Amino acid sequence: MKVYFNPLDKACKSQIGAIARKSEVTFNIFCDISGEAGDFSADSCQFVLCPDGSAPVCYPMHKTKFGWSVNLKFNQIGLYFYHFRFDQIALGRGRLREGVLTNSPENFQITVFDERFTTPQWMKGGIMYQIFPDRFNKSGDYPIADGKVFRQDWGGIPRYQPNEYGKVLNNDFFGGNLNGIREKLDYLKSLNVTVIYLNPIFEAYSNHRYDTGDYMKIDSLLGTTEDFDRLVQDAAERGIRIILDGVFNHTGDNSRYFNKYGTYKDVLGAHQSQESPYYDWYHFYNFPDSYESWWGIDTLPSVNEASPSYQEFIFGENGVLKHWLRHGIGGYRLDVADELPDFFLQKLRTAVKEENSDALIIGEVWEDASNKIAYSQRRKYLQGYELDSAMNYPLKDAIISYVTSANTTQLRETIFALIDHYPKQVLDSLMNILGTHDTPRILTVMGRKICSNKDEMAVTRLSTEEKRAALEKVKMAALLQFTLPGVPCIYYGDETGMEGYIDPFCRRCFDWKNVDENLGTHYRKLGEIREKIFPDIFREGEYREVFADQFCIVYERKSKGRSVYVYVNNSTNEYTIHFKGKFKEYLSGTVYENRLQFNGYSYGILARIK
Repeated sequence: MKVYFNPLDKACKSQIGAIARKSEVTFNIFCDISGEAGDFSADSCQFVLCPDGSAPVCYPMHKTKFGWSVNLKFNQIGLYFYHFRFDQIALGRGRLREGVLTNSPENFQITVFDERFTTPQWMKGGIMYQIFPDRFNKSGDYPIADGKVFRQDWGGIPRYQPNEYGKVLNNDFFGGNLNGIREKLDYLKSLNVTVIYLNPIFEAYSNHRYDTGDYMKIDSLLGTTEDFDRLVQDAAERGIRIILDGVFNHTGDNSRYFNKYGTYKDVLGAHQSQESPYYDWYHFYNFPDSYESWWGIDTLPSVNEASPSYQEFIFGENGVLKHWLRHGIGGYRLDVADELPDFFLQKLRTAVKEENSDALIIGEVWEDASNKIAYSQRRKYLQGYELDSAMNYPLKDAIISYVTSANTTQLRETIFALIDHYPKQVLDSLMNILGTHDTPRILTVMGRKICSNKDEMAVTRLSTEEKRAALEKVKMAALLQFTLPGVPCIYYGDETGMEGYIDPFCRRCFDWKNVDENLGTHYRKLGEIREKIFPDIFREGEYREVFADQFCIVYERKSKGRSVYVYVNNSTNEYTIHFKGKFKEYLSGTVYENRLQFNGYSYGILARIK
């Protein structure tokens, strides 16, 4: 007897992906009784359900003319794992989600979320653009504070060497600012951008500004609150929302709350006195100089999220979250979300949605956000009470793996896992990245040029030929990024062919004088296809794999009876697609009738035309 089960097949699991609480789901196993030697037989089958952290519960499946079936109702939100048990053997998760007979089954997963859980519609189908504010564009000069170094050489190599105490100060500034961003809104609109994600903009000592100094004040090097309001308003007039980086796990040691150096004269910081109103915001081992900090970096003292006064400061009616939402922002990207406790994220969501139910909350999560374990605890990011979405690092890694290795395995596995594990409203809102301020630039990754230290990284560039080859790989990666479920996020300058290894070289100034126009045209075309030609399909369209082998993948995105087909061939092989009627390939504009043969290292977006 041969068996078949795949949770991405509605014939096997009546609801694909995560399910809403109180949903009923039918699980069907299909059997082919062939009588061939070596096949097994079974008189019974059980559905073995394992609520996360609890003992498994077995439900008998009833025999049908096609195999076995069971219908279950999930009344509690949470994470569940399951497999099937026959008389002598089990059916567990195998390659590409298909069931496999084994004595040691890998479990399938079900995420059950609150039935009231929704995510902002405006995010879906859009295009994000990430900006590191000091390095994007400069308009005028603002006064620089003591202890900071102003760089006159826009585009120079950021300082990366440690000082005599072994610390990298990150205190050199190139002067990018809010008005500079505002000047480039029409450029961003030409890329069909609908959401700008800004790295931190609040007052801080460092150029990355993850060491917050004052949550209620725009950093003076970036401009004023009035400058920010104008940016938000001008962006909104172009259909673009602004989301801010929320850094709530730690502050800077040079902040008004910690005030280690006495910079803030009008306040008594936690480092200065145990009588400080901010003292219980921090964890001191031995007051004042021994304290908990983020990853042991003493310039980033960790916050005690359980502090009532800190919670009031962040979540209160006049707190940080609601204050900036009232300035018209579209929401927050949460830095190091896995280091923020569940209770804190739940209160954060409540505060944000109270002020604006349509505001977005994206978490920085580097793994599968549906089942992440952080600090030995299972997280509950996507069950309806915490995040709306997450940064899609798994897909980033899978796209890079496919484009650089010409093997579809990791890409296919990752796509199927995301569809299987995530609520559909989350899947459509995922922040699909190829690079960020924390990773090497995608062109550098595709160039595959290895450096052994930062001194080499600072000066290494791709040759003309290496860059030409890498650019073609970036185009292929961008096609996948723009057409797979989720929302593509362009890291500033990736669309113009900027290079850069790890921080700080991935944070260099936008080179407005030397741009790869061909690559920029490719990004604009992808944006137009996504945002203007097929908005419904890429907003909430279903995904279906049509064909795949080691080198090539063809998939369908479908919504409201209309389909788009995407093909990517990362090999020298030739493939042929047969169809009836006329189809247009939207990157080239070529029309094909009944048949399309595509050559090596090619890709395209096809849709039927009348």
